[in-house]
Amino acid sequence: MEVQLRDENGRGVCNRCTLARDPWSRMRGLLGRRSLPPGQGLLLQPAGSMHTAFMRFPIDAVFLDGERRVVKVAAHVRPWRTAAGKKARAVLELAAGEASRLGIKTGDVLAEVRS
Repeated sequence: MEVQLRDENGRGVCNRCTLARDPWSRMRGLLGRRSLPPGQGLLLQPAGSMHTAFMRFPIDAVFLDGERRVVKVAAHVRPWRTAAGKKARAVLELAAGEASRLGIKTGDVLAEVRS
């Protein structure tokens, strides 16, 4: 299933965001992809951490709490690395550089809009 994520101002943060809510889809994540285009992402939920084992490209990881408030942004996480966010309940994986380009910062709240 895909959704859109928007910030408090209604600006699109992830226009085509794939939901990964079961163990298999969270484990598979972005494996097998060669890149992640701008505007696309993967929302891992529930998740408080993530890894980039076996991945081919770096990503930005945006850690969200239970209210979808950004608690941490890990930028340009390279392959074979891990990252975690204290109190995170979900992780939004975006193309490397997207979090900065979009101005995503700690404290922002993201809303889910079903497509």
